[in-house]
Parts: sequence; C-alpha cells; structure tokens
Amino acid sequence: MSENKNLSNNRKKDLLSKEVEHIDITKFDSREIISSMEKMSFVSRETANAANIFSEMLKDKDCSIFLTLAGSTSAAGCMHIYRDLVKYNMVDAIVATGASIIDMDFFEALGFKHYQGSQFQDDTELRENYIDRIYDTYIDEDQLQMCDKTIGEIADKLEPRSYTSREFIFEIGKYLKTNAKKKGSLIEMAYDNNVPIFCPAFTDSSAGFGLVMHQERNPINHITIDSIREFRELTEIKIRSKGTGLFMIGGGVPKNFIQDTVICAELLGKKVDMHKYAVQITVADSRDGACSSSTLKEASSWGKVDVTKEQMVFAEATTVLPLIASDAYHKGEWKNRNRKNFSKIFG
Repeated sequence: MSENKNLSNNRKKDLLSKEVEHIDITKFDSREIISSMEKMSFVSRETANAANIFSEMLKDKDCSIFLTLAGSTSAAGCMHIYRDLVKYNMVDAIVATGASIIDMDFFEALGFKHYQGSQFQDDTELRENYIDRIYDTYIDEDQLQMCDKTIGEIADKLEPRSYTSREFIFEIGKYLKTNAKKKGSLIEMAYDNNVPIFCPAFTDSSAGFGLVMHQERNPINHITIDSIREFRELTEIKIRSKGTGLFMIGGGVPKNFIQDTVICAELLGKKVDMHKYAVQITVADSRDGACSSSTLKEASSWGKVDVTKEQMVFAEATTVLPLIASDAYHKGEWKNRNRKNFSKIFG
C-alpha cells in the first residue's frame, strides 16, 4: 500500500514538474512588430489597430480605462501582464471573473503554481492524481482547495455584513500585504495603487467555495456579497469619468457588466457618453448571438460603445496580448497619465 502511494506521489510530481512562466512585457519591445503588422492584413492588422487604439486611450488624459478579464489567460502565462498594466498606470479599474482573480492570481500569491501539461493527457489519470486541467495547463487540486479554505478564513475575520466583491478583494489585498508567499500579485498591486477590482460573478470561483464554508461555520453572523451595490459602485466610476475606454480580454459577464454601466447611469438620470474607446480580444463566434462574441458595433445599437474607436481582434489572447501590452509599455504614454485612484471614492 505504501509502495503504491509512493508511486502515485512520484507520478503526480512528474505531471506537475514544468511550471508556467509568466511573460514579462518590459523585457522585449514589440513596437517594431506592431508597426509592421499595420501594413499587413487579417488578424495582424486588427492587432495593430487595437494597439493603436489602446495607445490613444493612454494619451487621452480624460479617459478612464477599464480592463476586463474572462477566460484562463492568467493561468496560461499572462498574469504579470495584468499586474504590470496596473503597476505602470495603464488601467484604472478591473472587471473580471472570480476565477481570474481568485483561482489564478490569489492562488499564485499564496505560493502555488500553474504547470504546463498536455491537452491529450488521460484525464482519468489526472483525476486519480487530484490534478485539474485547463486545456494544456495543470493545477494541483489539493492546492486549489487550500485557496478555497484561505478565502473562508479571511471572511471569518471580517465584520459580518454585506460586502461588494470590490470590498472583499480589497480585504484580500490587505491580507496579502503580510501573508503573500509571492509578492506583486495583481490583487496586491491593485490594492497598492487604488485600482478597484470587481467580480460580478464572484461566487463562480474559489471565492464561492470559501464563502460557503465561511457561512457554514457562521450560520448567523457571516458576510455575504452584494452584487447590486457593486453594480452601483461601478456605475459611479463611469459617472465620474469624463471619458472611458475598454480593454477586454475574452467576453462573458465582465464584458457585459462594464458596458451596462452606460445604461445604468442613464436610468439613474445621469447623462454619460458611450464608452469612447473599445478593444476586445476573443475567439468566440459571433453567429450564436452570445455576449462573449457580440461585436462592439453591435454594442453601439444598445447605446454602450461608440463605433469611432473600436476594434475586435479574433485571436487567442495569449498570442496577441503580449504584443499589444509591450507596445503600450515601450511607447511610454502611461508616464504622462495621472492615477485615477478610484478605490478612494468608496471610502
């Protein structure tokens, strides 16, 4: 029995032997590549146009820039890109899936890793070794459950009341200041630079498991997540912004949530403009009518996005995002921006 357990442990170590390394946009200059792509066609030219629109957002000092994240690019090696967009003042607020923020970013801040694997691996064997697979990337399920438990423990120490996901993620940032095994996570960087993070579907992640355990331990006095107040908070940022730009990775709830702030503000009797700039990188097919793939021109029919400065890039984000982000970093327009410090408006 002991021998079988050792064999299993060795196999798990073999499967989890090659860490995903996150790309560093500061170590390479993609400006020449982006410039060359402008003279090409297809996705290359779309990518170059997206990079140029992002640069325009950064040049526009009145523009508040929202980063939206859906999908698993953080686990796949783009985690430090998002951190550096905050560090170098290229985004002012973030709307993301709970998985991007908790299962990936917070998970690594606790000292855990994502690993290179294979999409052709026997998934029955992975399950036997308690390994979760995201396409060709592996996660140790034991470690992921530690992430769940830590979320619950953070919640246990908070005042029992309703919190927006932004408030709770702020508390996670505070926790990481003294407890992070890996410094410089997206959550911690956002905490340090007053960049609010919203997760409108927060419970669809390790946060959900952790908070369920928290409420099970504290059936009377526990915290809960107020997604309605969260929508109002995000809309308040839109109302206070003279102009806004969207830099969207994937689609889903984050994409729709940030676009809906225009409509919400209107229903509150506030006059706001449509989002002036918008870039979306997605592989979703627009023919099924889904939100993730709906074009930015379509969003204009809803009064959400202006069609003047918009670009859809139909590509898998890990292939083009590093080029766009490196181009923006090396152009240096971020050096002339003032931080919006939106976290401070909520006290």
